[in-house]
Amino acid sequence: MNVLFNADDFGLTKGVTDGIMQAHLNGVVGSTTLMMNGWAVDYAVEKAKEFPSLRVGIHLVLTWGRPICSDIPELVDTEGLFKYKNTFMEMDPPDVSAVEKEWRAQIEAFLKTGLPLHHIDSHHHIHGWAPLKDVVIKLAKEFGVRVRYVDSLKAYPDILLTEKLWLDFYESGVNAGILDELYKLDVQSVEVMTHPAVVDDDLQKVSTYLEERAQELKILCSLERHGGTGPASHL
Repeated sequence: MNVLFNADDFGLTKGVTDGIMQAHLNGVVGSTTLMMNGWAVDYAVEKAKEFPSLRVGIHLVLTWGRPICSDIPELVDTEGLFKYKNTFMEMDPPDVSAVEKEWRAQIEAFLKTGLPLHHIDSHHHIHGWAPLKDVVIKLAKEFGVRVRYVDSLKAYPDILLTEKLWLDFYESGVNAGILDELYKLDVQSVEVMTHPAVVDDDLQKVSTYLEERAQELKILCSLERHGGTGPASHL
């Protein structure tokens, strides 16, 4: 089985970025995804270039912070922030053309950093929202990269990063027995979504998922120190 430990939210804050780098250099994290509207994007790019063994994809955003584009009023609130939240499934579908414009701008901003684009995923898994399926497929094919597994794309295995996405290493599911759980899966490849971080002041301003991030970091590093291979190999 091929296992990819991917860390979300690269560039969200300096502490998140530092935690991800530690989980890569001292642990099992093999890739991460960069938020182009994060508070520490330049710092994250600098770190990624310093340690190119960490593969970097893009964490497309539609549910947090400010957009890259300045002329997409359909997607923002009166303060200029994305109006969509993690409860987007309860909201009316977005203007798809505006989403494509914003996500294309995010990808192009990523490419201007000079980093190779490893894959596409999204904040709060919004790329799995059915109204956005065609946009995601279009961007994946145009930029020649694979996409994090979501149910809405399961009929398109040619563009998927892995055969399965493991979401249970989160909140109460964060535990050191993660590899034992993965070995029970009947798949050839799986991505494990992770959120390691050094909890800093900025992170406390934008997230309530805090102590768990520090615990994830500790476990992800301990897996490497204790071997953490078994029948799985890392993508």
